[in-house]
Amino acid sequence: MKSGFVSIIGRPNVGKSSILNCIINNHVAIVSPRAGTTRNIIEGIYNTSDTQIVFVDTPGISRPLNKLGVVLNKKSGSLTKDVDVIMFVVDGISGLGKGDKYILKTLSNDIPVILVINKIDGLKKEVLLDRINSYKDLFNFADIVPVSAKRKENIDTLINVLKKYLTDDIKYFNDDVITTSSIYFQISELVREKLFNYLDEEIPHSLTCVVSNYEEEKDIININVDIIIDRKPLKKIIIGKNGSMLKKVGTEARLDIEKLLNKKVYLGLYVKTVENWRDKENFLKNSGLIDE
Repeated sequence: MKSGFVSIIGRPNVGKSSILNCIINNHVAIVSPRAGTTRNIIEGIYNTSDTQIVFVDTPGISRPLNKLGVVLNKKSGSLTKDVDVIMFVVDGISGLGKGDKYILKTLSNDIPVILVINKIDGLKKEVLLDRINSYKDLFNFADIVPVSAKRKENIDTLINVLKKYLTDDIKYFNDDVITTSSIYFQISELVREKLFNYLDEEIPHSLTCVVSNYEEEKDIININVDIIIDRKPLKKIIIGKNGSMLKKVGTEARLDIEKLLNKKVYLGLYVKTVENWRDKENFLKNSGLIDE
């Protein structure tokens, strides 16, 4: 029996959550084309008969613009300690960036670091080799694994590489547990994912989602989710003409939530304004974005 903890780090939008979902073979972390989608620490658990790997998916590390950004960077940085191995994920298409260099400066060789080059489905072989060379001279990586989360390419190889660095021999979770995230959190994230997929670049980062009501009846679960925005003009955009945007988001989110809960769901979405919520410590604590 081999087990251990793996931290997934990298700058925003390199595909950390997509890789985690591929490994777990389940939708445990939301994904979207928008940078900075992940805001909380998400644990995904990979189980086989002889292996258990606890993956910690962290928010992308970038220059903080508000209190929320500062908190997210602290969360990500804290999870480069007390793990068995670190997966440093980079975007193979965009190549080496300032954000990558910044993160590498915060790492040491006390814990093995595996370089995972994602999105190789969009690269020619010679370009991939150039990418590998540009990174390997910056840090003493324990291993380098090119993958494509989109095509699930080389994911099994990545898992086998990770197994080499596991140091424990006990199971921390039961075999049927695939994430430690609460049901409330998973529901709110599924709503936020749909909003991210439809809204323009800046708007998604101005909102968050919180489950405000959860009532389970015999044949249905009644759920209300508050969509919190930081300024009133966004309300019309999120609701859409005659409620079209909210209806579309609600329908897609409800289908995913029903799949998650294996039961019929009534989903109510409500848009509320909390000005400058990203800089309000009490709100961030109540939303679970800052630890008490």
